[in-house]
Amino acid sequence: MSIKIGDSAPEFSLTSQNGSTISLRDFRGKKVVVLYFYPKDDTPGCTAESCAFRDQYEVFKTAGAEVIGISGDSRESHQRFATKYNLPFTLLSDPGDQVRKQYGATTAFGFIPGRVTYIIDQNGIVQYVFDSMLNFNGHVQESLKKLQQLSSI
Repeated sequence: MSIKIGDSAPEFSLTSQNGSTISLRDFRGKKVVVLYFYPKDDTPGCTAESCAFRDQYEVFKTAGAEVIGISGDSRESHQRFATKYNLPFTLLSDPGDQVRKQYGATTAFGFIPGRVTYIIDQNGIVQYVFDSMLNFNGHVQESLKKLQQLSSI
């Protein structure tokens, strides 16, 4: 089952690249969460997408949002990836892609973990879903557009 706009975002608790446990409920009532699922650390598309989020991170923060990336890679892999590319946001390890499955984030070609971004408001409701395997920058651009629309409501 894929999570759609208007659905409650499934709760999760996962380990970050720093070893701390991060839960979606940590942000409830505080910040909008831009949650992006990506296939794999340090691959060309994932690096482009993560660096695009990095380059706009201050804009996301100014808009009251927190960026969180999730993949099935280990905490150690996330730590290396974040350090190598100076990523200022949290990367979460999703062993066995359990959270990805909860969200129904697609797979490409039936076996490659997909690239899907969700905007989750302060009440835990999904306000936007962007699903594109190849439009790396679109995940950032479309998320920023949606955040601007949400803040003007």
